[in-house]
Amino acid sequence: MKIQGLRIEQLRQFRQPFTLTDLNPGLNVIHGPNESGKSTLVRAIRAAFFERHRSSSVDDLRPWGDSSAAPSVELEFVAQDQPWHLKKRFLQQKRCDLSVGGESWSGEEAEDKLADLLGFQFASRGASQDKHWGIPGLLWVEQGSGQNVHDAVAYAGDHLKSALNSLLGEVASTGGDDVIQQVQSQRAELLTGTGKPRGEYARLRDEQQSLETELSALDERISQYQTLVDRLGELRQRHQQNEQERPWETARKNLQEAEQCFREIEQWQQAQQREQQALVDCQQNLRLLRQQQQQAEVASQKLESRAGHLKACREAEEALKNREARVTETQARAKQAYESARGQVRAAKEQERRARLDTELRQVRQQLDALEQTLVRARDYLAELKNARKQQQANLIDVAGLENLRGIHRRLEEERIRSRAIATRLHYQLDHGRSLSVDGEVVEGEGDRLLLAESTLLLPGLGQLTITPGGDDLSRVQRQLERLQEDYDGQLKALNVTALEQAEQRAAEHLQCQQTIERLEALLGSVAPRGVETLEAQQQELSGRLSQLQNEHQVLPPANVDTPPLAGAEAALEAAEQQLREADGQLQEHSKQQFASAQNLATAQAEWQQLKNELDDPERQATLKSLQQSVMETGEREARLKQSVSQRQSQIDEARPELIRQDMERFRASAEQLEKGHQKEALELTGLQSKLESQGAEGLEEQRDELAARLEHVRRRYQELHRRAEALDLLLGLLQDKRQALTRRLQAPLQKHLNHYLGVLFPKASLEVDDHLVPGQLTRTGQQGQERGALQELSFGAREQMGLVSRFAYADLLQEAGRPTLIILDDTLVHSDKQRLEQMKRILFDAACRHQILLFTCHPENWRDLGVAPVDLEALKTGNP
Repeated sequence: MKIQGLRIEQLRQFRQPFTLTDLNPGLNVIHGPNESGKSTLVRAIRAAFFERHRSSSVDDLRPWGDSSAAPSVELEFVAQDQPWHLKKRFLQQKRCDLSVGGESWSGEEAEDKLADLLGFQFASRGASQDKHWGIPGLLWVEQGSGQNVHDAVAYAGDHLKSALNSLLGEVASTGGDDVIQQVQSQRAELLTGTGKPRGEYARLRDEQQSLETELSALDERISQYQTLVDRLGELRQRHQQNEQERPWETARKNLQEAEQCFREIEQWQQAQQREQQALVDCQQNLRLLRQQQQQAEVASQKLESRAGHLKACREAEEALKNREARVTETQARAKQAYESARGQVRAAKEQERRARLDTELRQVRQQLDALEQTLVRARDYLAELKNARKQQQANLIDVAGLENLRGIHRRLEEERIRSRAIATRLHYQLDHGRSLSVDGEVVEGEGDRLLLAESTLLLPGLGQLTITPGGDDLSRVQRQLERLQEDYDGQLKALNVTALEQAEQRAAEHLQCQQTIERLEALLGSVAPRGVETLEAQQQELSGRLSQLQNEHQVLPPANVDTPPLAGAEAALEAAEQQLREADGQLQEHSKQQFASAQNLATAQAEWQQLKNELDDPERQATLKSLQQSVMETGEREARLKQSVSQRQSQIDEARPELIRQDMERFRASAEQLEKGHQKEALELTGLQSKLESQGAEGLEEQRDELAARLEHVRRRYQELHRRAEALDLLLGLLQDKRQALTRRLQAPLQKHLNHYLGVLFPKASLEVDDHLVPGQLTRTGQQGQERGALQELSFGAREQMGLVSRFAYADLLQEAGRPTLIILDDTLVHSDKQRLEQMKRILFDAACRHQILLFTCHPENWRDLGVAPVDLEALKTGNP
């Protein structure tokens, strides 16, 4: 199917007729900016085919604000190798006409003919919806809906299947469906949709599992009973053997022997501790004796050290005496320099004060001069201000009265103009030298007179004429003029003026005086913001300050050019003061050092003498000899104790006291455990006998036989139903596999066309279609290898691209089946990147070789390289009459 021409009128924004002709049989790019009518053209084509001409639900076709419009669409297209002509009018004078090959149809008959041709249906009532659009709904893509292919395929499914080969009848035959339905019904009696048991099959499965659980529990109880019997025999035999052998008594005997051996070892350890204590005491005594020997030796060395220290103190005392004169002289020079620097600072401060007073005197004189000049200007401004206020008072006028005078004058002029318009006009044209008298006034030459009241015209030599103007309006206007003139004269007297111009002049002079006053007040405020009295007070204050400064300046000493600057004098004073502090510090430090040196010398002399007397004492010599003898004897005793301790330790180590202690613990625990175990076995024997007697009376073996018989019956019935369920499930699977195999043969043509386009967008990719010919899983090669997923999981742009690829494949399939195809794309692929857009252009150009494609866009620059001349919608609209 190929549209050759389109004409619309009174449809939305196209109030005037609009024609779109000379469309290519392949690709057509129709462009224009937003709201230029692209979507309106698409809506017009949809309305021409999908909407009933008698429908009252197409008000959206009506232009805004035009309730009497009758939207009409006229289409010329080629289908089935014949030219078709369609005319449709909506809302007003509704009509539908269709002609093809010399035949014509009208009304609903024509619309049904179109539905059969293109493969869609009309809505039973109301506006047409996407579920009615069938094949065109699949191939005509509205703005923003390119990615929604699932619903479009579902609505066109019946029309697609009807266009396929005879295999469709085999797959969808009634006999095959009946068999599958019967198998599904019988299978549903035993299995759920997910293959789980249901009904009697599920009940028998649960009963079998319950009986098996009960039988297993009963077997467990029987096994436990037999185990308890065996356990009872073992316990009786072991209890009798322990009763005869009494092994806990043997363990207690071994414990006593181990305790005896351990007590003997403890005696050895106590003796060992006494000898070790004696050894420690001996070693401590020996250490003290040796420390006393070392102290005696240290005293001799200390005497030599003190002698050297005494010599050093004497030398330091002599050096300090030699340095005393230099330190005293340095301090005296620093003090003299400090006093001189203080005198220089006092002179510099007086010099600086003189300079400061000179500067301040100069500034005060300048301020006083400036203040006197300001005061003169302020007094002049004040005098002018007083004069201006007098003039303002002289020209004082009532503003409201002036405004009233203006209004009366304006109304008076308006009435005079009105009176001139309705007054009797007297035009006269007299010869030269001739004259007339009008109300006593002589007139000559040529002119006009307006007569508002009765007037007398005197004609020399002829008499007189009396002219009385007529009309009520003239009388009323005359009276109004008189009243206004009286009001005007009264207002002039109230304002004490003779004319409006004089009042206006007085008001202007009053305003000028006001402006002058404001200017003078501003000038006075700028020079004397706080008043002239404040300026005069400031003048007196500055004069007093000038006298005070002059008095202070006179008592200062004369200037000395040799006096240094204050900053330099203060720096010199600070340096001199620092030198004096350093000299005083050095002198004080020298005095301290002399005192400390004298003290150190006296202390060193006394300590050396005392230590020398101690070393020369005869008693000390005898004590040192006795100390040496004690050290030798204590050393011999230490050696004997060490040998005894070592021998005792060897004896204890050979006896292994830790092992004897472990034996004691082991024998004690063994005796307790063996005796307790024997008592526990006696209690367990009594309990087992009671438990076996109670269980033996329950008849467990008989219960098991009865339960096993019931389980076998249930198991046989369950296996029967299980085999039936598996057989039905297998049969249903085989039937469905057969159907799917036939369906795949049916899908092969569509799959071929899908692969044709898909290879351009995604090389080596595949797109599966389900039984309803709806695209499903996409398999392609990605960065991580093979990727598989549903179309809904792709991005918006990718879903839109795959939607168009699928639609082109459906169009190829329909064309092979001899069905008409037309592809309309309204502002599509706007979400594609540059690379994908280039690939889609190749696909679009390839599809245009077999189908007519109407591509509406507001981005013509994206489609320049498609090899077709774009149609400028705005240019067409401008060129239409």
